[in-house]
Amino acid sequence: MALPHITIFATGGTIAGSASSNTQTTGYKPGAIGIQSLIDAVPAITDVAIVTGVQVTNFRSTEITSPILLEICQGINTALESDECQGVVITHGTDTLEETAFFLSLTLRSPKPVVLVGAMRPATAISADGPINLLQAVTLAACKEATGRGPLIVLNDRISSGYYTTKTSASALDTFKAPEQGHLGYFDNNKPKFFYTPALPVGLQYFDVTSKTDLPQVDIVYGYQGLNPNIILEHIKLGAKGIILATMGNGGWTVAGMEVVDRVIKDGIVVVYSHRSQDGTVSLAKDISISSGLLRPEKSRILLQLALSAGYTSEKIKSMFEI
Repeated sequence: MALPHITIFATGGTIAGSASSNTQTTGYKPGAIGIQSLIDAVPAITDVAIVTGVQVTNFRSTEITSPILLEICQGINTALESDECQGVVITHGTDTLEETAFFLSLTLRSPKPVVLVGAMRPATAISADGPINLLQAVTLAACKEATGRGPLIVLNDRISSGYYTTKTSASALDTFKAPEQGHLGYFDNNKPKFFYTPALPVGLQYFDVTSKTDLPQVDIVYGYQGLNPNIILEHIKLGAKGIILATMGNGGWTVAGMEVVDRVIKDGIVVVYSHRSQDGTVSLAKDISISSGLLRPEKSRILLQLALSAGYTSEKIKSMFEI
C-alpha cells in the first residue's frame, strides 16, 4: 500500500530550537534548525508518509506578521489543491501557534487534514518533546479520520481544535487546551484516537485571502485598574482600524474609558469587547457594542482583521461575532 504524501511547512520556533547544552530549556535560540534536519531526526516518519519540507520562515513565532500568515495560508492552499498531497503539517513556535491555527481555521476550505505542531523544549534538550510531536503530527495528517475537522493542533499526545485551543501555561508541556470544549482525541502507541465524528465549530466564518498581501491593523487594549482612557486614541493615531478590548470580567471597563470608546465608535472605529479571563463570554446590553462571544482577545483580533479586510459593515461584524 502506497504511503500518503504530506507537506510540512516549517516556520521555526522551539521545535527547531538549539541550546548550548542538553540541559538548557530556556534562553535557547528558536528557529535554529532547518526542516530537513528535523525530519531526519525522526526516522519513523518514513514509515508513516512521504514528506516534503518547505521552509517558510525560521524564527520565534512572536515575529509572525499578517503578511507571513497570508503567505503560509496561500502556500498551504496551493499544496492542498494537488491530488498528490493528502495533508499538511505546520511546525510552529508555541507562543502564537493558537493565532495561526485560528487564522487557518477561517481561511482554509479544503477538507484535507491540516495539523499544527510545536514543542515546549528545544530540539537539543534531554527528553525533547519535538520529535514525538512531529511524528504524531505527520501521522495525524496522514489519517483519513482527520479529514473534515478543520485545522488541528497536536502536542503532548493530545489532539485539539485549531479554532478553540489556547496555550494555558508558559512552560508546562501539557499547555494546549480548550477548557470549555475539550480535546478532540489523543494518541495511543502513535495511533490517533478521536472522541467524536468530524465536525466544525458552530458559526465558522470563511474568508478568501487568495489575493491578499496584508490585513488591516487591529490592536488589543488590555483592561486594568487605573487604565489611561486615552490609550485607545493613541492606538488609532498609530493606524489601528479596529480595537479589541481585553475587558475586566464580563465586559468591565472604566467609566472614563467608556466615554472614549463611545466616541471612537461614532467616528467609525470598530470596537469589540473580549475578556482577559481564560474562559467565559462577554454579554453586553448596549446596541452599539460588539461582544467577542467565546473568543479571547488574540483570536478576536484576527477575526476582526479578516472582517475589515472583507469590507464588512459594523452590523455584519456584530452578527458574525455574536453567533
